Amino acid sequence: MTGKTGERVGSGRLSVRVVVLPHGKRLPLPAYQSDEAAGMDLLASVAAKETVVIAPGARALIPTGLSIELPPGFEGQVRPRSGLALKHGVTVLNSPGTIDSDYRGEVKIILINLGDAPFPIRRGERIAQLVVAPVIQAELFKAETLRGTRRGTGGFGSTRVGGPQPTRKGAKTPRNMKSKAKFKM
Repeated sequence: MTGKTGERVGSGRLSVRVVVLPHGKRLPLPAYQSDEAAGMDLLASVAAKETVVIAPGARALIPTGLSIELPPGFEGQVRPRSGLALKHGVTVLNSPGTIDSDYRGEVKIILINLGDAPFPIRRGERIAQLVVAPVIQAELFKAETLRGTRRGTGGFGSTRVGGPQPTRKGAKTPRNMKSKAKFKM
C-alpha cells in the first residue's frame, strides 16, 4: 500500500506519509491489531536501556519517534489503550489528543498514571492508539437567539438514562431514589 498522502488505497484505507525519526529506528510502524480495528497502536520510543517510570498521580510525555503527514480534512486522534487503563490506571491525559493535518513535529503522548503503583514504560511498548478521522471545520456566526428544543438549557445530568420511563404509582424513580453508592478514591 503506497501512495501519496491523502490517496485512498484499497478497501477504504487512506495513505499517510510517516517519517521515522532517529530514535524511532528499528521499531515497527503503528499497526492495527485486528482486521476491523479503528485505532492503530502507537509505541514508546524511549532509549533502549531507559525505562520511564510514571509514579501514581504523575504524568509523562512519551515520544513515539514518528512525524506524520495527515491529508487536509483529516486529524489523528490519540486515544488510551483500554488494557492499560483497566489493568494499571494509565491513560492519555488529554484524551483524545488531536494531531492536526498541518502539524509536522514528533507525535508524543501525554500519559498519566491514575493507578496506585508506579508504571514502567520501556521501548516498544504499546502506549496509545491512533485513530485517523475526517474533520469538518465549522463556520460560527453570531445570533440573537437559538432555536428551542425539548431539552432546552438542561445540562449535566438533566437527561435520565434511557429517557423518561413510564412508572407505576409509588414506584421508585431516579428523582426520588436515594443513592447507596459508595465511592473510594
